[in-house]
Amino acid sequence: MRIVIAGAGEMGSHLARMLSGNNHDITVVDSDQKLLQEVASLADVLTVEGDSTTMAVLRRAAVRKCDLFIAVNHEENDNIVAAVLAKKLGAKKSIARIDNNEYLEPNNKEIFIDMGIDYLFYPEKIAAREVINLLGHTSTTEYVDFSGGKLSLVVFHLEPTSQLIGRPPTGFDAVEALSYRTVAIMRDGQTIIPDRNSRFMEGDVAYVIARHDMVSQVMELSGQSNIEVKNLMILGGSRIAIRIALELQDEVNIKLIDYNAEKAYRLAEMLEKTLIINEDGRNTEAMLEEGLSNMDAFVAVTGRSETNILAAMLAKRMGVKKVIAEVENMNYINLAESMGIDTIINKKLVTASNIFRFTMSTDVQAIKCLTGSDAEVLEFIVKPNSPATKARIRDLGLPADVIVGGIVRGDKVFIAEGNTEIHPYDRVVVFSMPASVAKVGHFFN
Repeated sequence: MRIVIAGAGEMGSHLARMLSGNNHDITVVDSDQKLLQEVASLADVLTVEGDSTTMAVLRRAAVRKCDLFIAVNHEENDNIVAAVLAKKLGAKKSIARIDNNEYLEPNNKEIFIDMGIDYLFYPEKIAAREVINLLGHTSTTEYVDFSGGKLSLVVFHLEPTSQLIGRPPTGFDAVEALSYRTVAIMRDGQTIIPDRNSRFMEGDVAYVIARHDMVSQVMELSGQSNIEVKNLMILGGSRIAIRIALELQDEVNIKLIDYNAEKAYRLAEMLEKTLIINEDGRNTEAMLEEGLSNMDAFVAVTGRSETNILAAMLAKRMGVKKVIAEVENMNYINLAESMGIDTIINKKLVTASNIFRFTMSTDVQAIKCLTGSDAEVLEFIVKPNSPATKARIRDLGLPADVIVGGIVRGDKVFIAEGNTEIHPYDRVVVFSMPASVAKVGHFFN
């Protein structure tokens, strides 16, 4: 697939690295020559220097031949203009990053579709939604619903008290119908696809596909208990923080801390039911005076990964049960997780999950790029006469690093095992390592 990315900043360079590794032809456009040199040193891409909102530059980038145009410049207006022009010049699909929730309202989305933009994405809104979801499932590090909520992916650390330690994953010699299945284990920074000889160990991170009605039972296996969040502290007055506070301030007691006095005043006017505190989150004494140790949950979403990690570590040390940190520096993610921070949020991975499905040569309903693991979880609707309908799962010849986790057939939900047969129009949730993502769609389409 030919892909043109407008914007060589953090988001654009991450997408270029990720997509070039999947055998796509990538061209990156930016007016900053230094940024283009950096992305070219990290990924196998072509670069075009210039303003992506001008037709001459877009023509040089050969957008008329591209299958997908992705606008991720720093300025929202530049993205909208570039995406519209690219579509008019011949790009098959054109998508743009935005920073305005108003544009995503149903009536307004139609306006942008009429202009030629196929999809708008707002990373901060999606990241905020993930945080809110996780605050409702505090014993997990990641939680994703598939198939309209009938199947869920839950990710959790195995505490010393977990009943799974020393036991094998289920699903290899199933006699009765399964209610959940472990599709991967993260251990010492390595993703392991489990087999019948695998055993859980203390400290493992388990990736489990479960029927929705069994999620609470699966969470108990982690050795952690779910808590109700009544008192929440948010560090940083970012867009993510504002969206979290707007959605939760009617139900939860929220303290939002920001070091910038002018921003704190603006936030106080915007968030009537949230207590805004003008303070430096790096000041340990001040954080303790504001009641950090009495919080049920702590969310650090300043613009600096280092500040978020340090503040989250302090919150954890003070006994806060659920700690979430935004870590945008990809090199810090494994470090942050090893320090005991419960959950890492990363806008690049959130964005990748939304964009990746546009790059698939086959129809895919949803993709989730997992934090802390290279793996992806995909949801397909099985086409009639596709290879998956011809044999049992064990006989399909799926790559070794692919596991079918669950199947939704009408109102019925099945956790997959080797003898399971897949029918046309089933919704299938599949766990795959990066090397096989491009191949796996063939089986269901």
